[in-house]
Amino acid sequence: MATAATLDAVVRAAGPQLGPMMERVEARLAALASGHGPVLARHGGATIAAGGKRLRPLLVFLAAGEEAATAADRLVRAAAAVELIHSASLVHDDVLDRAPLRRGQPTVVAVAGRTVATATGDLLFSRAFAEVAGGGEIADVRALSAASSALAAGELMQRADAWDVGVPLERYVERCELKTGSLFEAACRLGALAVGGPADELAAFGRRIGLAFQLLDDVLDVSGPASRTGKARGTDLLDGTVTLPLIVARERDPQLAAVDLQALDGEAAAEAICDRIAATGALVEAKRRALDVVAEAKALLPRLSPRQRATLELVADGVVERYA
Repeated sequence: MATAATLDAVVRAAGPQLGPMMERVEARLAALASGHGPVLARHGGATIAAGGKRLRPLLVFLAAGEEAATAADRLVRAAAAVELIHSASLVHDDVLDRAPLRRGQPTVVAVAGRTVATATGDLLFSRAFAEVAGGGEIADVRALSAASSALAAGELMQRADAWDVGVPLERYVERCELKTGSLFEAACRLGALAVGGPADELAAFGRRIGLAFQLLDDVLDVSGPASRTGKARGTDLLDGTVTLPLIVARERDPQLAAVDLQALDGEAAAEAICDRIAATGALVEAKRRALDVVAEAKALLPRLSPRQRATLELVADGVVERYA
């Protein structure tokens, strides 16, 4: 994820209107988590509060550009909805993975159990769609629905591929585009739709940025350390999820292509595989491929004002900055 300093630079570059609109999103998110009983309000609110740098809501506003103020209410709804979908997907992922930590904090499933965690994710999903539907813009509902369907399809693909160290590169990339790229795509499309901007072109930019984000996140799972990621190295391996570093490394170390992920016995064993992956140079190659995707994304940007292009390119560069 982009660093706080980079995102601060983006907010400054975008002009004085962006900061207040992001504050409105925060207030709206807090309000949307409440009103459905204290248990769900507590866990939903905690999930949203721990939501990172708000990169996806930020993209909604940046895709709208200098015209954002003319559609502020619609954009705030869209930005809040995108973040709610993101938060809901994380809660549900943690249920499926039985994950104890998320960003270094105990997950809802670890604190409250599977039933409450599932209901919390369901609440966040439903509130997202209620938010965009309340604006009366069917195009926004369609964009969010397409992203949510893609998220589900990507998750099903990941479950189908679990423990298979022979997963093809093309299938892995498709999974990343569905699970991560689709919501970045939706964020940019929603922003452009609100102001009558080039929605398809900006959506394509967002999808590539989301893909690069996921590629680099998968690198970080192998490289660590836990102090940066909030989870142990090799968590994906322990979950049976094959990612780009292992796909690259298995071509360089044939023994890695024969690893039985289901036989890995705890964090120490996963870290040993991470060390072997790193020794092949696969992390450098994976990062190079992600940088190529970022360059492709920037090349997809349509003709925009100098300020709007500059802010979007700052976000693109910021996605990789943490991994330097």
